[in-house]
Amino acid sequence: MGYRRLNDKLRHDNGIKVNDKRILRICRKQQIRSNLKYRYDGCTRPSKNPAFLAENILNRDFHADGLNKKWVTDVTEFKYGTSFDHIHKLYLSVILDLCDHRPVAYVLSDHNNNQLVFDTFDLAVKNNPGAHPIFHSDRGFQYTSRAFHQKLVDAGMTQSMSRVAHCTDNGPMEGFWGILKREMYYGKKYHTREDLVQAITAYIDYYINDRPQRGLDVLTPFEFHERLLAA
Repeated sequence: MGYRRLNDKLRHDNGIKVNDKRILRICRKQQIRSNLKYRYDGCTRPSKNPAFLAENILNRDFHADGLNKKWVTDVTEFKYGTSFDHIHKLYLSVILDLCDHRPVAYVLSDHNNNQLVFDTFDLAVKNNPGAHPIFHSDRGFQYTSRAFHQKLVDAGMTQSMSRVAHCTDNGPMEGFWGILKREMYYGKKYHTREDLVQAITAYIDYYINDRPQRGLDVLTPFEFHERLLAA
Protein backbone atom coordinates (compact mmCIF):
# COMPACT_ATOMS: atom_id res chain seq x y z
CA MET A 1 0.00 0.00 0.00
CA GLY A 2 1.08 3.61 -0.53
CA TYR A 3 2.04 5.94 2.30
CA ARG A 4 -1.40 7.60 2.34
CA ARG A 5 -3.10 4.22 2.56
CA LEU A 6 -0.72 3.21 5.34
CA ASN A 7 -1.55 6.40 7.22
CA ASP A 8 -5.29 5.77 6.80
CA LYS A 9 -4.82 2.22 8.09
CA LEU A 10 -2.94 3.46 11.18
CA ARG A 11 -5.65 5.99 11.88
CA HIS A 12 -8.52 3.54 11.33
CA ASP A 13 -7.09 0.53 13.18
CA ASN A 14 -4.92 2.13 15.87
CA GLY A 15 -6.17 5.69 16.24
CA ILE A 16 -2.72 7.03 15.36
CA LYS A 17 -2.88 10.44 13.65
CA VAL A 18 0.27 11.70 11.96
CA ASN A 19 1.08 13.79 8.90
CA ASP A 20 1.27 12.05 5.52
CA LYS A 21 4.75 13.47 4.94
CA ARG A 22 6.08 11.80 8.09
CA ILE A 23 4.83 8.42 6.87
CA LEU A 24 6.41 9.12 3.47
CA ARG A 25 9.79 9.94 5.06
CA ILE A 26 9.70 6.72 7.10
CA CYS A 27 8.74 4.65 4.05
CA ARG A 28 11.58 6.15 2.02
CA LYS A 29 14.08 5.54 4.83
CA GLN A 30 12.99 1.92 5.12
CA GLN A 31 12.81 1.58 1.30
CA ILE A 32 9.13 0.62 1.45
CA ARG A 33 7.41 1.10 -1.89
CA SER A 34 3.94 0.33 -3.15
CA ASN A 35 3.15 -1.42 -6.42
CA LEU A 36 2.84 0.99 -9.34
CA LYS A 37 -0.21 0.95 -11.57
CA TYR A 38 0.58 -0.29 -15.08
CA ARG A 39 0.18 2.22 -17.84
CA TYR A 40 -3.04 1.81 -19.79
CA ASP A 41 -3.21 3.46 -23.19
CA GLY A 42 -6.73 2.69 -24.32
CA CYS A 43 -10.36 2.78 -23.36
CA THR A 44 -13.08 0.25 -23.98
CA ARG A 45 -14.01 0.37 -27.63
CA PRO A 46 -17.63 1.27 -28.40
CA SER A 47 -20.01 -1.20 -29.98
CA LYS A 48 -19.82 -1.21 -33.78
CA ASN A 49 -23.59 -1.41 -34.15
CA PRO A 50 -25.16 -0.04 -30.96
CA ALA A 51 -28.88 -0.68 -30.64
CA PHE A 52 -29.31 2.01 -27.99
CA LEU A 53 -27.15 4.95 -26.88
CA ALA A 54 -27.75 7.14 -23.84
CA GLU A 55 -26.53 10.63 -23.05
CA ASN A 56 -23.83 11.22 -20.44
CA ILE A 57 -26.35 12.16 -17.76
CA LEU A 58 -23.90 11.54 -14.92
CA ASN A 59 -21.58 14.14 -16.52
CA ARG A 60 -18.68 13.36 -14.16
CA ASP A 61 -20.73 14.33 -11.09
CA PHE A 62 -19.44 11.47 -8.98
CA HIS A 63 -20.84 12.72 -5.66
CA ALA A 64 -23.92 10.92 -4.37
CA ASP A 65 -25.72 12.20 -1.28
CA GLY A 66 -27.50 8.93 -0.61
CA LEU A 67 -27.39 5.20 -1.22
CA ASN A 68 -28.63 3.83 -4.55
CA LYS A 69 -28.64 7.26 -6.19
CA LYS A 70 -25.78 6.64 -8.67
CA TRP A 71 -24.33 3.32 -9.82
CA VAL A 72 -21.37 2.88 -12.17
CA THR A 73 -20.27 -0.33 -13.84
CA ASP A 74 -17.66 -1.91 -16.10
CA VAL A 75 -15.96 -5.20 -16.99
CA THR A 76 -12.24 -5.88 -16.65
CA GLU A 77 -9.96 -8.73 -17.72
CA PHE A 78 -7.53 -10.93 -15.79
CA LYS A 79 -5.13 -13.58 -17.06
CA TYR A 80 -3.89 -16.81 -15.53
CA GLY A 81 -1.92 -19.86 -16.64
CA THR A 82 1.31 -21.78 -16.26
CA SER A 83 3.15 -20.59 -19.38
CA PHE A 84 2.94 -18.14 -22.27
CA ASP A 85 1.33 -20.85 -24.41
CA HIS A 86 -1.32 -21.64 -21.82
CA ILE A 87 -2.80 -18.27 -20.89
CA HIS A 88 -6.48 -18.10 -20.04
CA LYS A 89 -8.73 -15.11 -19.40
CA LEU A 90 -11.19 -14.37 -16.63
CA TYR A 91 -13.62 -11.45 -16.66
CA LEU A 92 -14.97 -9.50 -13.70
CA SER A 93 -18.11 -7.38 -13.90
CA VAL A 94 -18.78 -4.98 -11.02
CA ILE A 95 -21.44 -2.40 -10.14
CA LEU A 96 -20.36 0.28 -7.63
CA ASP A 97 -22.51 2.63 -5.56
CA LEU A 98 -20.93 6.10 -5.71
CA CYS A 99 -22.20 6.98 -2.24
CA ASP A 100 -20.39 4.37 -0.14
CA HIS A 101 -18.02 3.06 -2.86
CA ARG A 102 -19.44 -0.40 -2.18
CA PRO A 103 -19.69 -3.06 -4.90
CA VAL A 104 -23.41 -3.74 -4.87
CA ALA A 105 -22.83 -6.77 -7.10
CA TYR A 106 -20.05 -8.55 -8.95
CA VAL A 107 -19.84 -11.63 -11.17
CA LEU A 108 -16.88 -13.57 -12.58
CA SER A 109 -17.03 -15.36 -15.92
CA ASP A 110 -14.84 -17.02 -18.52
CA HIS A 111 -16.66 -15.03 -21.21
CA ASN A 112 -17.04 -11.29 -21.73
CA ASN A 113 -20.57 -11.40 -23.07
CA ASN A 114 -24.08 -10.06 -22.51
CA GLN A 115 -24.89 -12.72 -19.93
CA LEU A 116 -22.06 -11.58 -17.66
CA VAL A 117 -23.44 -8.03 -17.54
CA PHE A 118 -27.06 -9.20 -17.27
CA ASP A 119 -26.22 -11.51 -14.35
CA THR A 120 -24.41 -8.70 -12.54
CA PHE A 121 -27.34 -6.34 -13.00
CA ASP A 122 -29.87 -8.94 -11.87
CA LEU A 123 -27.83 -9.61 -8.74
CA ALA A 124 -27.60 -5.88 -7.96
CA VAL A 125 -31.38 -5.51 -8.29
CA LYS A 126 -31.95 -8.57 -6.11
CA ASN A 127 -29.60 -7.22 -3.42
CA ASN A 128 -31.14 -3.73 -3.55
CA PRO A 129 -34.89 -4.01 -4.15
CA GLY A 130 -36.53 -0.69 -4.88
CA ALA A 131 -33.30 1.00 -6.03
CA HIS A 132 -33.75 3.47 -8.91
CA PRO A 133 -30.30 5.00 -9.50
CA ILE A 134 -28.69 6.67 -12.46
CA PHE A 135 -26.90 3.72 -14.06
CA HIS A 136 -23.67 4.76 -15.78
CA SER A 137 -21.42 2.68 -18.05
CA ASP A 138 -19.20 2.99 -21.08
CA ARG A 139 -20.51 2.21 -24.58
CA GLY A 140 -19.47 -1.43 -24.61
CA PHE A 141 -21.63 -3.75 -26.66
CA GLN A 142 -23.28 -5.27 -23.58
CA TYR A 143 -24.59 -1.92 -22.35
CA THR A 144 -25.83 -0.68 -25.73
CA SER A 145 -28.06 -3.68 -26.40
CA ARG A 146 -31.84 -3.26 -26.49
CA ALA A 147 -32.20 -6.13 -24.03
CA PHE A 148 -30.06 -4.40 -21.41
CA HIS A 149 -31.78 -1.05 -21.91
CA GLN A 150 -35.13 -2.77 -21.36
CA LYS A 151 -33.85 -4.26 -18.10
CA LEU A 152 -33.03 -0.74 -16.91
CA VAL A 153 -36.44 0.54 -17.97
CA ASP A 154 -38.17 -2.32 -16.17
CA ALA A 155 -36.16 -1.56 -13.02
CA GLY A 156 -37.02 2.15 -13.17
CA MET A 157 -33.41 3.25 -13.65
CA THR A 158 -32.00 6.09 -15.77
CA GLN A 159 -29.30 5.01 -18.21
CA SER A 160 -26.16 7.12 -18.68
CA MET A 161 -23.14 6.44 -20.87
CA SER A 162 -19.61 7.80 -21.17
CA ARG A 163 -18.66 9.62 -24.34
CA VAL A 164 -16.52 7.82 -26.88
CA ALA A 165 -12.83 7.60 -25.82
CA HIS A 166 -13.45 9.47 -22.54
CA CYS A 167 -12.42 6.99 -19.85
CA THR A 168 -12.57 9.71 -17.19
CA ASP A 169 -16.34 9.91 -17.69
CA ASN A 170 -16.37 6.68 -15.67
CA GLY A 171 -13.49 7.69 -13.40
CA PRO A 172 -14.57 5.96 -10.15
CA MET A 173 -14.88 2.63 -11.94
CA GLU A 174 -11.47 3.01 -13.56
CA GLY A 175 -10.08 3.96 -10.15
CA PHE A 176 -11.55 0.84 -8.58
CA TRP A 177 -9.89 -1.35 -11.23
CA GLY A 178 -6.58 0.39 -10.58
CA ILE A 179 -6.79 -0.18 -6.81
CA LEU A 180 -7.85 -3.81 -7.15
CA LYS A 181 -5.20 -4.78 -9.68
CA ARG A 182 -2.42 -2.85 -8.00
CA GLU A 183 -3.10 -4.45 -4.61
CA MET A 184 -3.86 -8.07 -5.58
CA TYR A 185 -2.94 -8.71 -9.22
CA TYR A 186 0.07 -6.81 -10.56
CA GLY A 187 3.38 -8.47 -9.81
CA LYS A 188 1.74 -11.82 -9.03
CA LYS A 189 1.23 -14.96 -11.10
CA TYR A 190 -1.90 -17.06 -10.87
CA HIS A 191 -1.50 -20.52 -12.35
CA THR A 192 -5.07 -21.77 -11.96
CA ARG A 193 -8.54 -20.33 -12.31
CA GLU A 194 -9.36 -21.36 -8.75
CA ASP A 195 -6.41 -19.39 -7.33
CA LEU A 196 -7.37 -16.26 -9.27
CA VAL A 197 -11.06 -16.49 -8.35
CA GLN A 198 -10.17 -16.96 -4.69
CA ALA A 199 -7.80 -13.98 -4.77
CA ILE A 200 -10.36 -11.68 -6.41
CA THR A 201 -13.16 -12.77 -4.07
CA ALA A 202 -10.98 -12.36 -0.99
CA TYR A 203 -9.81 -8.92 -2.10
CA ILE A 204 -13.34 -7.63 -2.72
CA ASP A 205 -14.33 -8.84 0.75
CA TYR A 206 -11.27 -7.03 2.15
CA TYR A 207 -12.09 -3.88 0.16
CA ILE A 208 -15.64 -3.76 1.52
CA ASN A 209 -14.99 -4.72 5.13
CA ASP A 210 -11.38 -3.86 6.00
CA ARG A 211 -10.01 -1.18 3.67
CA PRO A 212 -10.66 2.34 5.06
CA GLN A 213 -10.95 5.17 2.56
CA ARG A 214 -10.16 8.81 3.12
CA GLY A 215 -13.14 9.82 0.99
CA LEU A 216 -15.39 7.93 3.42
CA ASP A 217 -14.12 9.68 6.56
CA VAL A 218 -11.47 6.95 6.95
CA LEU A 219 -14.17 4.28 7.25
CA THR A 220 -14.55 1.10 5.23
CA PRO A 221 -17.38 0.97 2.66
CA PHE A 222 -19.28 -1.37 4.99
CA GLU A 223 -18.85 0.96 7.99
CA PHE A 224 -19.88 3.99 5.94
CA HIS A 225 -22.89 2.09 4.59
CA GLU A 226 -23.97 1.11 8.10
CA ARG A 227 -23.57 4.68 9.33
CA LEU A 228 -25.85 5.95 6.59
CA LEU A 229 -28.47 3.34 7.39
CA ALA A 230 -28.39 4.30 11.06
CA ALA A 231 -28.68 8.04 10.39
